[in-house]
Amino acid sequence: MTRLTGLLALLLTALVPSLAPAQTAAAPDPPTVLVSRQAAAALDLSVGSIVQVAPPDGSRARDFRVAGIYEPTPDPSRLGNAIHAVRLHLPDLLTLAGKTDAVKGAESVDAINIRLTPGSDATAFARDVNARLPGISARPASDAGAAAGPFRVLQRFHLAIAIVTIVASTVFLVALTVMLVDERRETVGVLRLIGLPASRVLVQVLLEGMLVAGAGSAFGLVLALASESVINRFFQWRYDTALLFVQVTPSVALTCVLIAIPLGVSATVVASWLLLRRNALRLARR
Repeated sequence: MTRLTGLLALLLTALVPSLAPAQTAAAPDPPTVLVSRQAAAALDLSVGSIVQVAPPDGSRARDFRVAGIYEPTPDPSRLGNAIHAVRLHLPDLLTLAGKTDAVKGAESVDAINIRLTPGSDATAFARDVNARLPGISARPASDAGAAAGPFRVLQRFHLAIAIVTIVASTVFLVALTVMLVDERRETVGVLRLIGLPASRVLVQVLLEGMLVAGAGSAFGLVLALASESVINRFFQWRYDTALLFVQVTPSVALTCVLIAIPLGVSATVVASWLLLRRNALRLARR
């Protein structure tokens, strides 16, 4: 009996060390967090890394596990600044940034961003929210109030530059067209002498101007589309951002065509009309 008891004690002594790790409670998995691409690159982080996040005063620091790396929303006002940010779950954010003496449930937020389904009318939604919830100011993201002030000024500045550029280019185009048409005065004079009326020649010049203006517009659009990606990639690399600096949309392309073709045709017609008012013999130099 004594020998059996000693054998059991020896077996238990051998088994206890191997069972001890299994009986130890596993460390809880830290909460997850999303890290911006710039912060992940600067700190050499990857999915699964453990990071420590704390409020600005450095207190209440907690460990988090990186669940993913996201691309920050492009913001023109922060162009050139590396965005080192994290995205936390709301309970974790309240634990870190909330006041320790605040009553539970008394927290407040300054703004909430709502993403609507594609095709929804953001203006109508904001109007409905303002009517249903007095004291709440809802507005579309395109109308960001005071924050959009500098960009509205910049937009008007670009519009002014565009108007001046179009007017100046139109004057230059008319002058160039007059010189080109004047070089063909002998051909026009011969057409007039063989009996073609001025209106018939003017129609021919009009069709030729439409063809040239259309070809020029198509060439400009192809050049813009070809250089769009090159310009965006260069400046995105230069400023380390996903912001689109150039974007040729269908509305932009249509606007360019509606401006370029009428201006080109008008310049051709004006230059040709000034030439057709001359005498046919003078045009043919006879």
